Amino acid sequence: MHYILEILPSLLSGAGMTLQIFLWTLIGSLPLGLILSLGLISKIKPLQWLINFYVWLMRGTPLLLQLIFVFYGLPLIGVVFPRYEAALFAFILNYAAYFAEIFRGGLQSIDNGQYESARVLRLSYSQTIRKIVIPQVVKIVIPSVGNEVINLIKDSSLVYVIGIGDLLRAGNVATARDVTLVPLVLVAVLYLLLTAVTTFILRKVEKRYSYWK
Repeated sequence: MHYILEILPSLLSGAGMTLQIFLWTLIGSLPLGLILSLGLISKIKPLQWLINFYVWLMRGTPLLLQLIFVFYGLPLIGVVFPRYEAALFAFILNYAAYFAEIFRGGLQSIDNGQYESARVLRLSYSQTIRKIVIPQVVKIVIPSVGNEVINLIKDSSLVYVIGIGDLLRAGNVATARDVTLVPLVLVAVLYLLLTAVTTFILRKVEKRYSYWK
């Protein structure tokens, strides 16, 4: 117990970094994914092809490779990101692609009759999207978005490869220094706690939007 209390502050500090990456990635990727999803169903073919290519590229290559490319590859052409910003940039671009596909499926599930009814009511396209379509899409995509949110908590551990002091890195440092698996067990417990809390919140949100049933 004395050893656990000794290493716990460094693990909690790493967990704080993990939460920062998690929250900023969600804040950046959710609205970007929604915007991209509108492009995926756009009637402007060049825009649709471009976004489809972006989504294919992001979903078809590992996030770890994208993270390494942003931090180590882009400086070769003069684009340099600090470690933290590089992690956020790679994570937001990656998760925005997944959210774009999720939102696209939600948008395409809305019946065309609702768009026609909005036109009859003389609503503009933006008003139709904001007031009629998006509230329904949010309810439809919550379970799928929730799965990606849970994955994001675990994927955030990948930032250790570029030297960011996240939860996993703090555990690895303590394990290598003290030659014991206790830090990694504590890391697993903290990840499970983060996942459990996030799952609880997502279920509350899903229940909140179940009034259409």
